[in-house]
Amino acid sequence: MNAPAEAAVIQQHLIDPEICIRCNTCEATCPVGAITHDSRNYVVDAEKCNLCMACVPPCPTGSIDNWRTMPRIRAYSVEEQLTWDELPAELPTEALAEADEPDAKPAAAAPARSTAADAEPVFHSGQYGATLPPWSAAHPYTNLYGPKAADKHITAKVTGNFRVTEVGSDYDTHHIVLDFGAIPFPVLEGQSIGIVPPGTDSQGKPHHARQYTVASARNGERPGYNNVSLTIKRVLQDHQGRPVRGVASNFMCDLKVGDHVQVIGPFGASFLMPNHPRSNIVMICTGTGSAPMRAMTEWRRRLRATGKFEGGKLLLFFGARTQEELPYFGPLQSLPKDFIDSHFAFSRTLGQPKRYVQDAMRERAADLARLLTDANSYFFVCGLKAMEEGVVLALKDIATGAGLDWDEVGASLKRDGRLHLETY
Repeated sequence: MNAPAEAAVIQQHLIDPEICIRCNTCEATCPVGAITHDSRNYVVDAEKCNLCMACVPPCPTGSIDNWRTMPRIRAYSVEEQLTWDELPAELPTEALAEADEPDAKPAAAAPARSTAADAEPVFHSGQYGATLPPWSAAHPYTNLYGPKAADKHITAKVTGNFRVTEVGSDYDTHHIVLDFGAIPFPVLEGQSIGIVPPGTDSQGKPHHARQYTVASARNGERPGYNNVSLTIKRVLQDHQGRPVRGVASNFMCDLKVGDHVQVIGPFGASFLMPNHPRSNIVMICTGTGSAPMRAMTEWRRRLRATGKFEGGKLLLFFGARTQEELPYFGPLQSLPKDFIDSHFAFSRTLGQPKRYVQDAMRERAADLARLLTDANSYFFVCGLKAMEEGVVLALKDIATGAGLDWDEVGASLKRDGRLHLETY
């Protein structure tokens, strides 16, 4: 229960800017909109935060698990936090003793809420996302190489860089392979790494790491090699047609074979592929959100090739603006139909109505309804944040249309680690 709004001392929730990899997981997860960001930092608004802790378990680095006991009147503002390069020190006890109610229970005050009986509940898709991995997932290694000290970075060599979409006027998507040589860097399907771009920002500060989900299987982009692949899209122009040159993605897409990059990670302990051989995997993605889906599909394909693996169903719902913008479209088309059931949705095909992944999902409502009630079926959603609500609402509608109680289904998906959301 929250302490009264007038409590003079609060436990202020803060994000460590030295550790944060700006992955947007916390902002996407927060049910009260207390987390925001600019081009440099992610921060928590003390006036909105109600200490629900929803953002803490999904954070891949632990950067969000930071607190400061503060007099309410001196709580750090959003504007102040946005300027930080590191967390401030704890306030001395004397400063806290000056508060009007020093014995008040430390807690942040929740924002005022309507108590009207007829107030319509807000649908928050993030509340159904699991923070626990599938029970059969392999144990992940995380944070082996961290962001705080330069000597914790490791160097990877670029061994491949090629386009996986036709080059458009406003986009360019690359498949990039990084090799770690003899340096241990174990990753699982669904995990991510951080790339540290060289140079400094407009304030003369070193660039922060950018997060990219691994697109290769656990035994390497090439089986038996200590390497990983990434799917990276750079935006070449904004919605007004003006040229755009970002930092990390452009740096990565311009790399040549033989170049070196600084890497941290790996990250991620919940968005992980189930190992149970008969588990069914439903993959829902847009654009470069296909990276973890490619990794899962490739690992299943390699297991199947051994002739000793009886796998469950693989369903893929993959969306893009046009076929030309869909990464790996050609290779996906060549996969056997009895191995993966693929459905594509294009929202800007000339002369065709807009079609999104949730539309494709509704066309397979009967199959998805069965999988929603199957304890061996797992759902993975990855892509732009704008897709998340539509996808989860589609699952809700599919469940309801099949006569299922969505409150029960949604709760079980979260509790049993069966619905995983990774949007940005």
